[in-house]
Amino acid sequence: MKTDIDIHNHHHFSFDLWLTLIKSHPEFKAKRVELFSSFFAINKPIEEVAKTVKYYDDLCNTINEVIGGNVDTFEIYLLILNALNVDIKQINRDNLNAFYIKSEELFLEYKPVIIFENVHQVFNEIKDQGKTINILSNTGFIKGRTLRKFLIEENLDRYIDFHIYSDEINCSKPNPAVFQEVKNKIKNQDLELHQILHIGDNLVADFNGAKSFGFNAHLLKYPI
Repeated sequence: MKTDIDIHNHHHFSFDLWLTLIKSHPEFKAKRVELFSSFFAINKPIEEVAKTVKYYDDLCNTINEVIGGNVDTFEIYLLILNALNVDIKQINRDNLNAFYIKSEELFLEYKPVIIFENVHQVFNEIKDQGKTINILSNTGFIKGRTLRKFLIEENLDRYIDFHIYSDEINCSKPNPAVFQEVKNKIKNQDLELHQILHIGDNLVADFNGAKSFGFNAHLLKYPI
């Protein structure tokens, strides 16, 4: 697939991550559900756990987009556990953090698949022109700190001037504050808004959010 991103008429490039550059490893989500179920000793069929995890994953993503805030990863865990009749009063932050560490290990074992065609070549071409790149991603189950580790392992971090993740700034696309954060972090503060291009797969969060703020935007849609 040709991405036909206009590299030449823009000076800074902001990339979404999920379903823009990467997608989940085909086995990861099922493995995470198994880990979640066993770690918290959930006495429910694995199919019910999987359905509940997906429900709250989708719901919290939508809440983040509508409200523009960020539902914390540990809050998502607690919502899921409560829905599965686990007594969340018996859960503490240490339990949640211990599970997250195991989840991160699993994530880095079953690494995401890069779906952006020739991403290293495209990033290299941008950098060769003296232009800059950032990652701008809403997060849910996977925190920004973990995504950074993955990008380092994939030798992509060397191209990226800065990262912005919703869990680290406590707000999510399409909140204008997120795009303002991009503008604030660009080294060349003389750039006009239209010289900045945001690339993503989500019409609401990426395309409309960026355009409403004043950036140019490119909507990526991969064939199913």
